[in-house]
Amino acid sequence: MSTDGTGQGGEHASSSAQRTSGPVNGLVQLITPAGERVSDPEFDFWVRDITDEQLCSLFEDMSVIRRIDLEATALQRQGELALWPPLLGQEAAQIGSGRSLRDDDFVFSSYRENGVAYCRGVDLTDIVRVWRGNASSGWDPYSINMATPQIIIGAQTLHATGYAMGIQNDGADSVAVTYFGDGATSEGDVNEAMVFAASYQVPVVFFCTNNHWAISEPVKLQSHIHLADRAAGFGIPSLRVDGNDVLAVMAATRVALDRARRGGGPTFIEAVSYRMGPHTTADDPTRYRDPNELEDWAARDPISRVAALLDRKGLLTEELQQQVKDKSDAVARDMRDGCTGMPDPQPLDVFKHVYSTPNSWLDRQQDHYARYLASFGDPAGATLEEGAR
Repeated sequence: MSTDGTGQGGEHASSSAQRTSGPVNGLVQLITPAGERVSDPEFDFWVRDITDEQLCSLFEDMSVIRRIDLEATALQRQGELALWPPLLGQEAAQIGSGRSLRDDDFVFSSYRENGVAYCRGVDLTDIVRVWRGNASSGWDPYSINMATPQIIIGAQTLHATGYAMGIQNDGADSVAVTYFGDGATSEGDVNEAMVFAASYQVPVVFFCTNNHWAISEPVKLQSHIHLADRAAGFGIPSLRVDGNDVLAVMAATRVALDRARRGGGPTFIEAVSYRMGPHTTADDPTRYRDPNELEDWAARDPISRVAALLDRKGLLTEELQQQVKDKSDAVARDMRDGCTGMPDPQPLDVFKHVYSTPNSWLDRQQDHYARYLASFGDPAGATLEEGAR
């Protein structure tokens, strides 16, 4: 589904950019938690091309990535993955933004944006490869224009800003989009990236998913103002959007992308959502989170919201629901098979990704390590001949 909103600029784009040029107090919302489609004169424009068929596709996408997420969590609990960072509850933020991008836009994400990776066409086996400990990197960034996930909190924002400076120098109209959470806004890297982005007016979108928790640290303790309001201090326009509303997220992302393509510089989006699961599978949120808060946010579930809208429109048929279930189950099954069936990593492979051009210093280390492995006499281990160049 192509939903990049190409050709939606012009005077309306200018007015939307103007509207987002100061602190934002309210949420952009186009679908209520009950599934009612509400009108917003500014942002309806940006999703006016979304047909009923495309709305069903968004529902399917969100359902698929939730199924992927639950399957990966199960794989970790069964000992097949070392760790997994659930995205449960954040499906609308990831699908709404991910499906707004063009193929030539470049994504720089954190470790939780597996839904965005799905939108970019990342093979699911490549997504779980790192979490299984089989590789230090999951995929070729240049084949899909998405960098591999960044574990260092907020560092990807610097990479995105630097890449956007390159786009600007090339005179291209593609955009760098970087994803991070509310916790990352307290990191120096994010603030430094915003300083450079604002100074050089580069085409980058800062997409902050405010899921309310930086592991066990609540966002209300991190910031006494909306995160979107912080952007004004850098001179960056901001939008604060209901992150559980897939259409509102799509509209906000399209506004930011259009602004960047027209030379308007960076935009900061705060997508207000909620982390329904743990920070990672190593975390126990029951130790610090009020169950009443979890129940409150469960009533705003992003997938149930779209399902309710489809039901109001007479589109939530048994056929559609079965189609979505079959697709979700098939994708999850393929991921499980790819995970459990992937070969064990070879010890000497770690030397392949140190330098782009081999050198004698690294060759000597590799040969030494090959001899060490061969000394164990393990048929599965590397021999000197395998290690030598």
